Amino acid sequence: MNSSAQIRQVGAPDPELRNSPVADEASDEFEVLKQELPGDPFCYFNNRSYPHNSYVCSGETLLRCDYGIWVRQGGCDPDNP
Repeated sequence: MNSSAQIRQVGAPDPELRNSPVADEASDEFEVLKQELPGDPFCYFNNRSYPHNSYVCSGETLLRCDYGIWVRQGGCDPDNP
């Protein structure tokens, strides 16, 4: 993964724009979403597409694209991950 300084800050999701779902990898919701979604090679955040395994920061939350689902990976603050 790139350092946090190189990860795009995308801000908060705009509910009026296309956004992929966000889930915790260890949650039941993640497993349900994986079954419901077709394994899209892109995740969307505010109408912008990001390829599988891309990282973005939404506020202070680090997200990783996992075949159409944003997965929370921790924080974006390099001093307090």
